[in-house]
This record gives sequence, C-alpha cells and structure tokens, in this order.
Amino acid sequence: MKNSITMIDNRTNESYEFNIINATKGPSVVDISTFYKETGMFTYDPGFTSTASCKSDITFIDGDKGKLTYRGVEISELASKHSYMEVCYLLLNSKFPSKEESEDLDLELRHRGFLHEGLMNLFRAFPSNAHPMATLSSATSALSSFYYDHLDIEHEEEYQEMARRIIAKIPTIAAFAYRHSIGAPFIQPDIDRGFTENFLYMLRAYPGGKMHRNANGEDHIREIEVKALDTIFTLHADHEQNASTTTVRNVASTGAHPYVAISAGISALWGRAHGGANESVINQLKMIGSVDNVDAFIARAKDPDDDFRLMGFGHRVYKNFDPRAKALKGLQDQLKDELHLDSGLMQIASRIEEIALNDEYFIKRKLYPNIDFYSGVILTALKIPTSMFTPIFVIGRTVGWITQWIELKKDHKAKIARPRQLYLGK
Repeated sequence: MKNSITMIDNRTNESYEFNIINATKGPSVVDISTFYKETGMFTYDPGFTSTASCKSDITFIDGDKGKLTYRGVEISELASKHSYMEVCYLLLNSKFPSKEESEDLDLELRHRGFLHEGLMNLFRAFPSNAHPMATLSSATSALSSFYYDHLDIEHEEEYQEMARRIIAKIPTIAAFAYRHSIGAPFIQPDIDRGFTENFLYMLRAYPGGKMHRNANGEDHIREIEVKALDTIFTLHADHEQNASTTTVRNVASTGAHPYVAISAGISALWGRAHGGANESVINQLKMIGSVDNVDAFIARAKDPDDDFRLMGFGHRVYKNFDPRAKALKGLQDQLKDELHLDSGLMQIASRIEEIALNDEYFIKRKLYPNIDFYSGVILTALKIPTSMFTPIFVIGRTVGWITQWIELKKDHKAKIARPRQLYLGK
C-alpha cells in the first residue's frame, strides 16, 4: 500500500497523489508542497488549524490527551523535578546538563545579565507610563544594534553564545521596563543570586541593593516564591508552533537578526488572545468582585445571547485538561498553605473553578481551566504587578523562541514564509 493520499477534482475527474509523511508522535501530514504546481490551486486554512508549517523535534503536544513534552520529557516531571536552568539547557542541547554544566550555565547567565550602558539610555526615551511590554519589545530589538555580528552564525558555540546572551538579558530588560514605568531607579543584577531570584530582586530592591528583611534578618524573597516563579518559567518555556513562536520563525526565515525575531515574538505575545490572557483573567476576577457574584457571571457565560466570555477556560489545542494548568493548580494550593494566602481574588477563582469542573455545560464543551487561569492568580499572590504578567511569560518563553530560531536556521531546506491568499476583490 502506498504511503500517499489521492485527491480527486470532481469538476474534471482528475486525480492527484501526495505523499504522507509519518510523525514519530501525533498526526501524520500530507506533503502538499507541490499542490499549486500540480493543481493550479491553493489550499485554504484560516488560522492554520490543519497546517504543519515546519518539522520540529523540540516540543510535542497531544491536545486530546492533555500531554506536553519538551525533548520527550513530560512537563509534569520538568515542573516538579527540574529547575528552569536545567530546562533551558535541555531545550538548547537536547539533554539535561551534568552538575558541572549546570553550574557553568548558571554562572554564565549571571554575568551576561548586565546591559550595555548605551542600551540603558534607551529606557529614558520612553514615556514613564509606557506598558512594560512595549518597552521590552523595543529594547530587545535594540539589542541587535549592540550585537549585530550575529547575522551569520556558523558554529555551535556561536549559537549557544547568542542564545545564552538573550536568555540572560531579557529578565534585566523586563525588570528595567517595569521600574521605568513606575519612575523607580534601576537595580542592577546581583551575581550572587540565581536566575529567578535575581529577577525578583531587580523588581523589588531599593537603591543600593537594599531589600526588606524579615524577622530573621533575611531578604524578603522567600524560597517558595522563587520556586513558584521558576516553575512558571518552566511551564511557559515552549509550546510548539503557537502564534508568537510562528512569528519568530517567520521573521527568522527572512534572514533577520535573531534578536529582532525575538522582539517580533514579544509583540505577538502581548495580545490578550495569547500571552496577555492571564492579565485578562485577573481583570475579570476583579470585575466579578465577590464570590457572591460568581453564579450570576457563570450564568452569563452559559447564555448564548450574552457575549460575556469566561477568561482562562478552554484552549485552542487542548481538548482535555491543560497539563501546565495541573502543575499550577498544585502550586497554587502549596502557596496557599505555605504563605497562608486566601485573597479575595483567589476565593473567587476557586469558586469559578469548582463550578466549571462539575458543571455539565463546561464538561461537555471541554472548557477546562488553562494555564492563564492559574498563573494570573499565582502571580498576584506573589505580589507581581499585573503589568508584568506578560513580561514574565516572555522571560520563560525566550529559551523556546531562540531554540526554535536555531532549529529553523539549521534547516538548510527552510524557505522564507510566504502564505498565499483567496482573493475576493475586483
């Protein structure tokens, strides 16, 4: 039996045969790269719901089973047993680091976290009320002017240097963008702190590096907070060919600088239908205002004549429980116990979750809580400003974007992204 599919044009009775490429996991694909040449027609797939745009061995999603893996490793294992630094190494090198490799990566990123003094001047040019995502995207694009030599990368060492530099600097840029937005002086990275702790430090510290201290004289950055944020970074590290990753790949296909491609991905992520969704969840919880109001809003969500939409439920890919949401649900419960958190927003979210997981309306439509539902509540519990929710998504996702960029650049058969259209004009 041929490993192919035959398509028949019923208008002419002509038949066309296209090869089937088998995947190691998930759906196989029909190779229609010659479809236009053979038929004189294009395929039509708005939103690319049934189109594979590339070959990849980085991340696998089984939406029906609620499964997500990085380099073949289950996300639940990564979130519970490995640090974000180990996940970064895994994505970039297709293996976990040894103890020495892990320490070397951590040390390198600590020192690469500082920004060029020239870039510091750029922040002062932005309005003080600019959203951190706007500043983050612009400053990341500006990095290409300071490291313009990375247009022609040929060796693995150069790929790694380019990747590690952007991974290290994004948290600093994000922290500076936030502090500029509130008129606070910048806090430089502290090389005595790890990746995730350092980001919290740059957000919270006072001039001179001083921090609030607890009754024991320790910095007001608790281990559970670092663990929680580190887990969030891991859960956001990559997610196959989503809108922002596809944007990074499309820009990269033109031969643009890698940091410009990352900047484009940041802009794509900002949309409320993508990375901005967790910010929308929090805004909606605030709008609901009280546990007493939840039932009324649930009724609105179920009313076909009401355009109200419950944020943080359902997913384009997952038709089962989002595996990242499962990890965050456990983390949220841990935070409630260890930090004694029981905020009004958390109570509202818990009530919505309870109803949705037991209501036939949501169960039948497979509208399970997604990662955005839990991440916004957790970040609020960690006292992260709402405007920084999406920049935190960026910090976690940068390693995925740059890994996808590297994969595309190493594919010598890759072509410039150039979709066609169904023209309906005059």
